Amino acid sequence: MNYSTKKNKICAVVPFYNEQTTLSKLLRSVSNYVDCIIAVDDGSTDKYTIPEEVFEKVNLIQHPKNLGKGAAIRSGFIKSVELNTGTTIVVDADGQHDPKFIPYFIEKISEFDIVVGNRLFDMKFMPIHRRASNLLTSKLLSIKTGIKILDSQCGFRAYRTSILNILLPDFTGFEAESEILVKAAKAKFSIGYVDVPTVYGNDNSKMKSVEATLGFIKVLLS
Repeated sequence: MNYSTKKNKICAVVPFYNEQTTLSKLLRSVSNYVDCIIAVDDGSTDKYTIPEEVFEKVNLIQHPKNLGKGAAIRSGFIKSVELNTGTTIVVDADGQHDPKFIPYFIEKISEFDIVVGNRLFDMKFMPIHRRASNLLTSKLLSIKTGIKILDSQCGFRAYRTSILNILLPDFTGFEAESEILVKAAKAKFSIGYVDVPTVYGNDNSKMKSVEATLGFIKVLLS
């Protein structure tokens, strides 16, 4: 099914770092819902592969070393603007974002500038430490921006590509996702939400708690 029009080319940005066990499956699934994919290899050292059946849709960007998720998102945004897409959807490669929800983001982006996945509507499957962290950071960002932020840490998002140059993150780590929301609020862009499930699996997150906390504090103080 084609969810786009000529005026709204839909692009997925998939930042990844050592995700060989999930990347191929994720790219196959994402390709069913978008016109093109920008896969950003943030210095991976594993033996990942890009499935042959999605070659024509994938634009591969390779960082020479691991720079951080924020840097990968920035590279993806710049490429999406270059490709003159209409909508840019960020999907993590570790299996925490289910591509079957992409159509809901596409539908919602017609009403907003940014659409963010909201996992906090049902937290029973979210690890307790992540639940506390998400609630706290969302509350603090809401205070800073003056708007209600439902889930500050969810990276499953859709953007109108036309605004990406204003949102390009300066921070290179996971805190970039919070920084983007701060920039969006300052620019008075509208933000909507789509409820998405909490998927953590074995919870082998690459997010380091101390680094992420320090980065978030820098965003709050910026």
